[in-house]
Amino acid sequence: MTSLKVKLARKFVSFVLPDVRKLVPPGTQVIEPSPSSFDGRTVPEVVAIHGRPGIHILKMLVIIPYLIKTAYYARKSIKSVRKNPKNPKRVADEEFFRELEAYAKELGVSAIGYTEVPVEYIFKNRALLFKNAIVLLMDMRKERIEKALGLVAGMEVWRTYAELSKVVYKLSEFLRERGYAAQPDPPIGGSTNFPLLAQKAGLGYIGKHSLLISERNGPSQRIAAIYTSIENLPHTDDRVDLYSWIPEFCEVCNRCVSACPANAIYLKPKILEDGRKQYVDYKKCAVVFSKTLGCGICIKECTFFKGEFFRIKKAYEKISSRKTQQSFK
Repeated sequence: MTSLKVKLARKFVSFVLPDVRKLVPPGTQVIEPSPSSFDGRTVPEVVAIHGRPGIHILKMLVIIPYLIKTAYYARKSIKSVRKNPKNPKRVADEEFFRELEAYAKELGVSAIGYTEVPVEYIFKNRALLFKNAIVLLMDMRKERIEKALGLVAGMEVWRTYAELSKVVYKLSEFLRERGYAAQPDPPIGGSTNFPLLAQKAGLGYIGKHSLLISERNGPSQRIAAIYTSIENLPHTDDRVDLYSWIPEFCEVCNRCVSACPANAIYLKPKILEDGRKQYVDYKKCAVVFSKTLGCGICIKECTFFKGEFFRIKKAYEKISSRKTQQSFK
């Protein structure tokens, strides 16, 4: 029997993150997930169901403004699909993309990528209106994440969720004002697997901690997306080759595995029924995440957070080259 806690959590999530299929006119064609897609789990849902807050009420009061802002803009963003033009434009010129990227940077976006969404990335209980995605990263400030497991780090996690939720809404309005349709997807309730989507868009690569590692800020960022009617997005998929060595590095490093206070990161992946690999037990992760209002230890201890990306890459390539040479002797 489903517990009252689970029912309340899911009711709250369905209010904050309504189903886009219920917001568009009957008969609107949507892109459904693949039979092999994962079940979707939003941040609020996972924390509410599997977390154990147990925190001082005064600490919670500090976070509440960010929680409210996050929920407000998440709901406002998703419901804004009702404002999409009936016959949206489908082609954009270079000037439009320059203006879009300049505005995104002005709003605090640290990186932007473009890609097409594979149906396997869409969560089972979600749907998309468009297959083309604008993927957004927003940095979390390093000096604050360095305070993990403290309240300052937790505040930074939720500040970033709140700000990026607002940015997704504003950028979607930017698109609509110019005749394009948009389906904003806020950072707390992705309709798709955000780390995989950002990786495909050439913005980084997923580490063993299941977070995206970017060249700019390591794993210290949050991700959101906007699905759009624009069919000629300047896809950035080819940049993924810059990061393809990261999984090999992670197998040698394992700093996040030993540092995780919840023991939620597997040294060796769990092989799922469909053959896919799972490195993180999100239920264990939720316990510490909820108690600390954001945790952040796996980010703080990641080698890519502590060091400079290209120096790490260069050092790793040297070591790999030596090993290769030795194997031929």
